[in-house]
Amino acid sequence: MKGRPGLEVELRMAHSQAKVRRMFELVEPIATVTFSDIPNDEFLAVGMRNYWDGYFAGRAAPLGLASSEVVHAVFYNFAPGEVARHIPWVWAKVTPAEAIAIRERGSAAALRAAIGALADSTSLVRAAEVATRAAVSAPIEGRVLYAGLRALAVPEDPVARLWHAATLLREHRGDGHNAALVANGIGGTESHVLMALALGMRAEEFGRIHHLPKARLDAVVDGMRDRGLVDADGGFTDAGRETKARIEALTDELAAPPYNSLSVEELDQLITDLEPIAAAAQEADS
Repeated sequence: MKGRPGLEVELRMAHSQAKVRRMFELVEPIATVTFSDIPNDEFLAVGMRNYWDGYFAGRAAPLGLASSEVVHAVFYNFAPGEVARHIPWVWAKVTPAEAIAIRERGSAAALRAAIGALADSTSLVRAAEVATRAAVSAPIEGRVLYAGLRALAVPEDPVARLWHAATLLREHRGDGHNAALVANGIGGTESHVLMALALGMRAEEFGRIHHLPKARLDAVVDGMRDRGLVDADGGFTDAGRETKARIEALTDELAAPPYNSLSVEELDQLITDLEPIAAAAQEADS
C-alpha cells in the first residue's frame, strides 16, 4: 500500500458499501412479501377493487390522508395519473390506520408462509431484534415515507417485527434513491427506462412502463436521447451507463446510516441470519 495514502480507508469504505448493497438484496424479498397474494386478498376483502388499490392504500397509509399529488411525489416513479386512480378513492373504503393494520397482518402471514420453519427459529428472533435496532436509528430528515413508518408502533411478533424492520430499511433506501435520481436530473419514468436498459431490456418491454401509451414513452426516451443518455437504437450510451452507476452508488451511500448503529460483528451476523430467510422468501415468490 506504499505510495497510496488512504488506500486502506478506500478499501474499508468499499467493503462497507458492499455490505450495504448486500443488505438491500436481503431486505428486498422480505419486505416485498407485502405485495403478494395474502395481503392482496386481505385488501380485496375490505372493498379494494384490484391489486393496485391495496398497494396504494397499504404503502401510502403511513402518510395519513395525503393527497394524490403528495403520494405521487413520494412514490416518484409512477407515471402521471396512476396514483390519482387510487388515492383518495381507497380512503372511502378503509382508513389509513385500518390499512396499516391490514398490511402488517397480511405481510406477517405471507412471510411466515414463505419461510416455513425459519419463522420459529432463534436466528429469526435475533435478526428481527438487530434489524429493528438498525431500522429505527437513522435520521428522518428528508425521508418522508421512512418518517411515516418510523411513527408506527413496532410489532411484538418476531415475524411481523422482521417484516416491519425490512420495510423501514427498504423505504429509507427508497427515499434516498429518489434523492439520488433528483440530484441527477432523472424523472420518474426515466428511472424505469434506466432500469430496463440496465437489465438488458428495451424500455417498451419493461413491466412497470410497457403499458404507457407509445407516444408518451417515446417522448421520454427521445428526451433522454437528446441528453445523451440513450443512443439512436434505444440502448445505453456511455453517459447513460455512467449516470445509472452514479445513481446506484449514491443510493448505496445514502442507505448506510441505519447500519452505522451496528458493530461490524452485529452487521455480519445479521447478514448471516437473513440469508436463509431472504432466500426462502425469494424462492416462494418465484
